[in-house]
Amino acid sequence: MPGNDDPADVRAGAPGPTPARRAPRGARSRTNAAAGVLLTPFFVLFTAVTVVPIGYAVWLSLFTEKQSGLGFGGATTVFSGLDNYTAALGDRAFREGFWVLAGYCVVYIPLMVGGALALALLLDSTLARARRFFQLALFLPHAVPGIIAALVWVYLYTPGLSPVVKAMNSGGIGFDFFSSGGTLPSVVNIALWEWLGYNMVIFYAALQAIDRSVLEAATMDGAGEWRTAFGIKLPLIRASLVMVSLFTVIGSLQLFTEPLILNQGGSSTVTTTWTPNMYAYTAAFSRNDYGLAAASAVLLALAAALLSFVVTRLTNRKGATA
Repeated sequence: MPGNDDPADVRAGAPGPTPARRAPRGARSRTNAAAGVLLTPFFVLFTAVTVVPIGYAVWLSLFTEKQSGLGFGGATTVFSGLDNYTAALGDRAFREGFWVLAGYCVVYIPLMVGGALALALLLDSTLARARRFFQLALFLPHAVPGIIAALVWVYLYTPGLSPVVKAMNSGGIGFDFFSSGGTLPSVVNIALWEWLGYNMVIFYAALQAIDRSVLEAATMDGAGEWRTAFGIKLPLIRASLVMVSLFTVIGSLQLFTEPLILNQGGSSTVTTTWTPNMYAYTAAFSRNDYGLAAASAVLLALAAALLSFVVTRLTNRKGATA
């Protein structure tokens, strides 16, 4: 009957359906054991430097120190629940720090991501010359520690010391980098100088990984540099674009070093609570209120996690509809 194997064919040794082979149980066990051994150092370090500090910060935020009696009996640590969180959210200085971060993100993120992407596309184009020199020249500022970079720029911002300010004044351009309107651009400029080359290298590496045959086919079809860049290259490096954007958002919320140096360099606009990170630093090391500092740090971490989730969902939704 049709559909049945002929006994003669079976006896003649005709090949039948090959059963799917499964790895032996011992081999799978060895593979799982090897994976566990290789992943153990990561989980140990992740627990030690991420999970434990976060847990300790949350625990510390639930306590506060109170002076006993008239202040001569020392301080006692008491459980305060969510009092530190309500105190941080009720403090105008802490809330205004988030508005500063919002303005910083609006200016910094488009300039950072767009500038790094433009430089990477330029270096990857056929018009670029001396690629290795410009890669090194653009990446070198990132090798300078953030504190040193901020100190250098404070010197370049200071009137009477800076050759840049002197040249601007001689050209009729009067600009106070420490004024209320100049502080935010000054901080953005320092951060761009530090991180632009780093993100450019990430984009350039992603562009170099694109199959050259795809670009050659586009050129043969008559696509120019602009169409190739925005119609072919950008969609192919979308994962790198999302990653850089996400890390830039997270890094923007952690703004601390640059405004702290500006504050110590004589800027009257940058206060000790100018950003949420500076607020936590001041609460811990100037006011010795570690519970308030921990609560403000946890609130900032929650804001960063929420914003990262929103950015990830939006980019994934755009990728799914593309």
